[in-house]
Amino acid sequence: MTQVHIRHATPDDAAALMHLYSHPETQSDTLHLPYQSPNLWQQRLSETRPGLVILVACIGTRVVGQLTLEVFPVARRRHGATIGMGVDPAFHSQGIGKALMAAMIDLCDNWLQIMRIELTVFVDNQKAIGLYQRFGFDIEGTAKRYAMRGGEMIDAYYMARLKG
Repeated sequence: MTQVHIRHATPDDAAALMHLYSHPETQSDTLHLPYQSPNLWQQRLSETRPGLVILVACIGTRVVGQLTLEVFPVARRRHGATIGMGVDPAFHSQGIGKALMAAMIDLCDNWLQIMRIELTVFVDNQKAIGLYQRFGFDIEGTAKRYAMRGGEMIDAYYMARLKG
């Protein structure tokens, strides 16, 4: 198995993340749009605000995956967070998503006092659904016509993992 290193993203990762999310397959499985501005990731990575953690997965020095964790800022929801993730299609089935999820779960369970982690995933993204279920996420509901993809409205599952 390839050695995957997880670290916090820096502004220097902007070009690599723009490349990762420029793949049609990655766009299809996430809410990212084609033709992103080169400044988009630079701006995102330059923002530092409480409760936002952006991790990257690297093989050697190459960024091959990314996960964003955002803790809810509202007082009554601070025990919860939401995540979004993408993996370079050339590195699917090589443990990238698993490594990102393990790092995120460790942060939530052991450092951030997060009791509920939420996400949405398109209903036809079986690989991602399987990964999330292996990490204790359950499907809580279906959002009908959740997002536009390739000219069609696609449903998504609401999934969550509860600690304890």
